[in-house]
Amino acid sequence: VQLQASGGGSVQAGGSLRLSCAASGRTFSRYHMGWFRQAPGKEREFVAAINWSGGATYYGDSVKGRFTCSRDNAKNTVYLQMNSLKPEDTAVYYCAATSRYSSIYYANEYDYWGQGTQVTVSS
Repeated sequence: VQLQASGGGSVQAGGSLRLSCAASGRTFSRYHMGWFRQAPGKEREFVAAINWSGGATYYGDSVKGRFTCSRDNAKNTVYLQMNSLKPEDTAVYYCAATSRYSSIYYANEYDYWGQGTQVTVSS
C-alpha cells in the first residue's frame, strides 16, 4: 500500500483543516488506518485511528472532541477533520496503515507510511 497525505497548511488558532490520505492498491479496506504527528524535537504522537470498516475510531487525549477521523473505502481515502486548532497542534502529520488491530496506538506497529503533511497553527 502506498499512501499520499495532503491538505496541510497554515491556519490561525481556532480554525479548521481537513487532511486526506489517498492509498493505492486494491487492499485498502483490509487495513486499519492511523494518523500520527511529530513536532520538532518531539516524539511521534498518536492522533487518531479508524478500523477497516470505519465503524470504530480512536483518538489521542489531546485531540478528542476536536478532530474526527473517517474513511471512504470506495475512494481508498482516509480523512482527518481538524477543528478548533491550537498552536500546539503544529506538526508534520502522517497517515499510516496497519493490519494489526490490537496495535493501532503504536507507531512502530504500522506497516506503511505516507510522506507527511505540515500543519502550522498560529496564535
